[in-house]
Amino acid sequence: MSLSPALYATWSPRLLGLLRIILGFLFLQHGTAKLFGAPHVAMFDGLQLLSVMGAAGVIELVGGSLLLVGLFTRPVAFILSGQMAAAYFMAHAPNGFLPILNGGEMAVMYCFTFLYFAAAGAGAYSLDGLRGKASA
Repeated sequence: MSLSPALYATWSPRLLGLLRIILGFLFLQHGTAKLFGAPHVAMFDGLQLLSVMGAAGVIELVGGSLLLVGLFTRPVAFILSGQMAAAYFMAHAPNGFLPILNGGEMAVMYCFTFLYFAAAGAGAYSLDGLRGKASA
């Protein structure tokens, strides 16, 4: 049994949009945890806004929100991909080469998933799509 190209054409943008929404929601939580303490992550207690982690929290809050709604998806995803690459090399790579051993698997996954969105666009269910942009 083969699936028709029409089925792929119908569902690919929908699943891309769903992936973007879930990814944006998950990433947004990093920003809210750092900046607002919700959800509470003990590692972020006493975080200063004018620090590298504070700046990361602002990028995660704004970028995660924009990604969630699919607004300016391509440039936002490109910036977030760069942030995750920097996070990996600053926080994880010094602890060893392999991401599974240095705790950097999620940073790598976020980095390359954001990079994919920078190339592919927002998919369905996005404000970019409502604005009629090619990134939808």
